[in-house]
Amino acid sequence: MIDIRQIRDNPDLYIQAARNKRIDADIQKLLEIDRRLKDIKTKLQDIATEKNRVGKSIPKLSGAERESALANLAGLKPQEEQLQEEAKALQPQYDSLLLEVAQPADPDVPVGKDDTENVEVRREGEVRQFGFEPKDHVQLGLALDMVDIERGVRLAGARNYFLKGDGAMLHWAVLRFAIDFMVGRGYTPMVVPLLMRDEAMRGTGYYPGAEEQTYRMERDELNLVGTAEVPVTAYRMGEILQEDELPIKSVALSSCFRREAGAAGKDTYGLYRIHQFDKVEQVVVCRNSVEESNKYHAEILANSEGVMQALGLPYRVVIVCTGDLGRGQAKKYDIEAWMPSRKSYSETHSASKFHEFQARRMNLRYKEAQTKKNLYCHTLNNTVIASPRVLIPLMEMYQNADGSITIPEVLRPYMGGRDRIGPR
Repeated sequence: MIDIRQIRDNPDLYIQAARNKRIDADIQKLLEIDRRLKDIKTKLQDIATEKNRVGKSIPKLSGAERESALANLAGLKPQEEQLQEEAKALQPQYDSLLLEVAQPADPDVPVGKDDTENVEVRREGEVRQFGFEPKDHVQLGLALDMVDIERGVRLAGARNYFLKGDGAMLHWAVLRFAIDFMVGRGYTPMVVPLLMRDEAMRGTGYYPGAEEQTYRMERDELNLVGTAEVPVTAYRMGEILQEDELPIKSVALSSCFRREAGAAGKDTYGLYRIHQFDKVEQVVVCRNSVEESNKYHAEILANSEGVMQALGLPYRVVIVCTGDLGRGQAKKYDIEAWMPSRKSYSETHSASKFHEFQARRMNLRYKEAQTKKNLYCHTLNNTVIASPRVLIPLMEMYQNADGSITIPEVLRPYMGGRDRIGPR
């Protein structure tokens, strides 16, 4: 959420921000309602002042003067009620419009329409050149009895799957390695609830906007999370922290659920775009400082790159253009792993910086030690690893001519010390 005072002071900035992000936000309507609510508040305050003045004068009056004062007091009541009713009707519209306002992107974020206009920052690692005809991850998974997509679809519908045997073991190995990696870097591990109330979804910026992508439990008024970002970021929602508690660095492993609405016919093959997956997510809550946010944005990106480098997977980093940013993101980097079967770099991580956008929605503040003022925190998050999507490059890049898969060295302790997955 954006401070309404900032929108009043510079409406054109927020009109342009929505345009650049290709997000609907009626700034002019918001400001019209804001002006009317301010006017109503002023009039209600004037009425309250007048009621107080008249009320105090009545005991001192008598006769016609007293009757006139009582009539004046009675006449104020319908005016007050009318204004209160108008404010009550306008407030939901105001709240809804304010939630739609987009955070302006940082000045160095490229303006673009969608992910095709994201800008490459750098490439890391060597793309493997095969001396044989490589298989894709589905072919490998079926041959090695690691994956069963057919039965997953039969039982749960499109974009579902089973991982089995060494497929399940490799999946868990990646996730366990990522958790250990992050704990080693000082992040506190968390196990989180996967069902969230609407308040947490709004607080983290997923509502409004992501309702169609979310599995909603209408009967219970709960939502299956699409990422552990929601519960971890909202963990201290509504609280006032002490400055010496910051930064709070957390890492969580959770299942994630996404409807993939609007993705019909897109990325239907294999394990790339699916309804349920597991992800290790990192979240930082820090002081209200652009410099500090920038520092932790670089840190969480480096953390994920460290995991990719440890796995030996070639990847590139891109800065995400405005049209591919979410409502609350001020800046985002994506990491894209090279996937041989897709013949491209494909997104595996998203490192996002929000400034105070999420914290303002969640009313997450800290008391600044020197000034004793309550300030909104800054929040950031990034994928550490998501599986089974990352199994695509792992299986494909590490395959051998005999159909086996070499297990990356850092994963071997989680695979019983084995260095290879072969036919059973």
